[in-house]
Amino acid sequence: MKYLLGFDIGSSSVKAALVEGASGKTVASAFSPSTEMPIISTQTGFAEQDPEDWWAELIHTMQKLKSKHPFKPDEVISIGISYQMHGLVCLDKQQRSLRPSIIWCDSRAVAIGDRAFHELDPDYCLKTLLNSPGNFTASKLRWVRENEPALYERIDKFLLPGDYIAMKLTGIAATSIPGLSEGICWDYPAGHVATALLDHYEIDESLLPPLVPTFGEQGRLSSQAATSLGLSSGIPVSYRAGDQPNNAWSLNTLQPGEIAATAGTSGVIYGVTDKILYDKRSRVNTFVHVNHQGTAPRYGVLLCVNGTGILNSWVQKNLFAGMDYASINALAAKVEVGSDGLQFFPFGNGAERILLNKEMGAQLMGLQFNRHSREHVARAAQEGIAFSLHYGAEIMQEMGISLKTIRAGYANMFLSDVFASSFANATNCRLELYNSDGAVGAARGAGFGSGYYRDVHESFRGMEIVKAIEPSKKNQASCLDAYASWKKNLLTLIQ
Repeated sequence: MKYLLGFDIGSSSVKAALVEGASGKTVASAFSPSTEMPIISTQTGFAEQDPEDWWAELIHTMQKLKSKHPFKPDEVISIGISYQMHGLVCLDKQQRSLRPSIIWCDSRAVAIGDRAFHELDPDYCLKTLLNSPGNFTASKLRWVRENEPALYERIDKFLLPGDYIAMKLTGIAATSIPGLSEGICWDYPAGHVATALLDHYEIDESLLPPLVPTFGEQGRLSSQAATSLGLSSGIPVSYRAGDQPNNAWSLNTLQPGEIAATAGTSGVIYGVTDKILYDKRSRVNTFVHVNHQGTAPRYGVLLCVNGTGILNSWVQKNLFAGMDYASINALAAKVEVGSDGLQFFPFGNGAERILLNKEMGAQLMGLQFNRHSREHVARAAQEGIAFSLHYGAEIMQEMGISLKTIRAGYANMFLSDVFASSFANATNCRLELYNSDGAVGAARGAGFGSGYYRDVHESFRGMEIVKAIEPSKKNQASCLDAYASWKKNLLTLIQ
């Protein structure tokens, strides 16, 4: 038997999927820890994780995976990696992490990125980087240079979270062109490293790791890593991508006009284009997509709402302790569309790009003690998340991205009929839910990158649509009325 192994390194957990190569079927999946990984937040706007914790949980995940579906170490023929985007890992010459990773939802570098945006010139940044430097990886590294100069002097290479895991697997510190783009280190028109931004930040280009292809051999499993994971040494690592480009890949979203979404800790809508597009206010972001080639360019336009599943988790922990999400979803479904005027604004997980990097905090508006119950709060939270994503989708549409059909994995918040229907009704899109997730997508990517799958079409064997949701003739008008009220109040809040 030949298997493909995919890892998804999230901020909540590390997931693994074992995919049977011939059929494309997922034979086992696992995640660790069973509760969410902690995020270190020593002050408002800070969010860090120890990279060694990701590696430790990856080892635990492999142990769980093997207990679910025992397999021989040499039956795994290739490994792929998906990972939380925009994080910063600082390595010394011995490939040891010098400090906790500054992860995706950390907001400390917002002011640094905004300053660079204006000092370099907004027109230059948007046309060359397609984004404001914002609080992306390069800006986070500049923060380290300004605030931890002694530590900065010890940095040999800086990596993204997925690069770090690939290094732990293979011993090779490297990154990819899509990785450079997500760190805002890529000059799109010139097709090379964004040297002007690095020079502005006084970051030596030697701190960048060498490049490896998104699909293709990136190194082989070391004997030390193989022992830790119970695998055979020499297995190729043949795919890596940030979680959102990987989510699009996992849903076969590769061609211009195709749209993918996800709603885990954060929520994302990701549209593929062959044009270099940018939002003039940098509220959504453009990155190099996984299947980009010089002769056939592919870019991903990404809108992200940081406070998505994390809000749903907060509601569960604080209002429905001991109750599973399915039961909470059933209670939320008993409440009418619009939550009887109760509105949730889910912006409590760091600065939000769609709000021009404002960090406004989450807010509950319109609470009436004699009318509203915790069931109303549950529904208002899910509607607020759907409305936030639609607010971002309107920005994408202003850029020329057309939304008609959106693909997502049948997982996380899309398991909720309340959320899925609110999302379809607000965006006015057909929503297609598939039996896929990030770890499965990483495994499929490994199959294509290693040459086991001869073409992209073969890579999606076994992928099936689980459920399709059309905008509801019965409820869409009420949903859009609720959204209009929600948006009006949001614009008042962010003025």
